[in-house]
Amino acid sequence: MDQSPALTIGLPIAIGIVMLGLGLSLTRADFTRVREAPRAVIVALGLQMLFLPLLAYGLIRLFDLAPLLAVGVMLLAASPGGTTAGMFSYLFRGDVALNVTLTAVNSVLTIVTLPLITGWAVSHFNAESEGVGVQLGKFGGVVVLVLLPVAIGMWLRSVRPQIAERAERPIKAFAIVFLVVVAIGAIVAERDNIVEYTRSAGLLVTILCALALSVGYAVARGLRLDRAQGVAAAYEVGIQNTTLAMTLALSVMGSTEIAIPAAVYSIVMNIFGFAFGIALGRMPERAVAPAV
Repeated sequence: MDQSPALTIGLPIAIGIVMLGLGLSLTRADFTRVREAPRAVIVALGLQMLFLPLLAYGLIRLFDLAPLLAVGVMLLAASPGGTTAGMFSYLFRGDVALNVTLTAVNSVLTIVTLPLITGWAVSHFNAESEGVGVQLGKFGGVVVLVLLPVAIGMWLRSVRPQIAERAERPIKAFAIVFLVVVAIGAIVAERDNIVEYTRSAGLLVTILCALALSVGYAVARGLRLDRAQGVAAAYEVGIQNTTLAMTLALSVMGSTEIAIPAAVYSIVMNIFGFAFGIALGRMPERAVAPAV
């Protein structure tokens, strides 16, 4: 795929603006809150960073996915939870503060885990034969472009909270529009193959999303997290930062095919996110014994 200025320059700048919006919504307390609910954070991060990639790999093997689509699914699974998780958690009585903390911590941890998992996937699925490689230098540049805007956003919120509050809403609106544009762009770029790709990867990412939400909630509750924490954990596992995944696929790896799973998932996760929340609302509450 040709590396046009829109990809090499435009996409990283746009993701920087999106991450600035994330920074505007964070404070130092969102990181230090780990001490208040360490069990919930450890369980949710374990589900997000261990269970989800393993589930994705199992589904790839089950569906015998083509190499580039397989790399795309692993890139998606390795990406941090999306900020939309907090919105769903708010709508369906989850622990929103826990979601914010998880998103903050996870975004930092994936600086290491995301390049490692993606690089392993490229090698394991022999994607080099398709002309794709992981250039760590480019990954490093995107990582800086992710962390720096978050840090600037947090600083701005601490010193100029009124400006941060006014800027947060339009940046969130930009993030939604940007997500839609990138998803449509990836699909249009592969329009000749989109039917085949959707048939190959569409069912897989649908199952991935459904299992991530349901198993995430079930495991969290089974490990004695309360309902609100279970909801937060489920959404943190099931709602991914597809914007980041598509940006990395397009601007760093130069492949619209790798971006397809994230593009499809960006649609599926919103549908399933609402359906899952509605289903939870109809389930009877059950008491959970306190952890010892």
